[in-house]
Amino acid sequence: MRVNFTVNGRRQEADDVWEGESLLYVLRERMGLPGSKNACEQGECGSCTVRLDGVPVCSCLVAAGQVEGREVVTVEGLADYARHREDAHPGSGCAFGACGTTLDAARRWQARPADAQSGEATELSSVQQAFIDAGAVQCGFCTPGLLIAADELLEKHPSPSDQDIREALSGNLCRCTGYEKILDAVRLAAARQEEAVR
Repeated sequence: MRVNFTVNGRRQEADDVWEGESLLYVLRERMGLPGSKNACEQGECGSCTVRLDGVPVCSCLVAAGQVEGREVVTVEGLADYARHREDAHPGSGCAFGACGTTLDAARRWQARPADAQSGEATELSSVQQAFIDAGAVQCGFCTPGLLIAADELLEKHPSPSDQDIREALSGNLCRCTGYEKILDAVRLAAARQEEAVR
């Protein structure tokens, strides 16, 4: 079957999709977007988390055919999505299919180190930069799912409590850490966003 949907704000088409094929497979193998990781394939670890119509979901559990006409944001488009949301739609998200990152730009995305002079990384969203600054990235396998979940949390709750953070990230497993650096990163991102509003 052919599936038409929006990926990182741009209309995309996937051809010859098998009816049982997962969204994760389509994103990674057909569209060349490897940010979402294939770990448990049971929706238990959160490594494949993407935003589907604004809601974090495990893409391994979503059949590709279910995304027909819907909007997906992957970790590759997260920085552009967050930056655009802050500039054009403060306090809310984008209208369906109206904004985003091209598929080619998402495929070419690379994390770039912070500028030594200013300490700013123009290519990363505030939550991505906070994960780096707080030392929350270790092996990196869980990081894309955690970033998606944290971004959605901070969009809805700009000043989350520790309980809010723990609940929002509860579907994401990290086997490297005790989670404290991850919680620190979300707290740091929230504090920076709050300061930017002032």
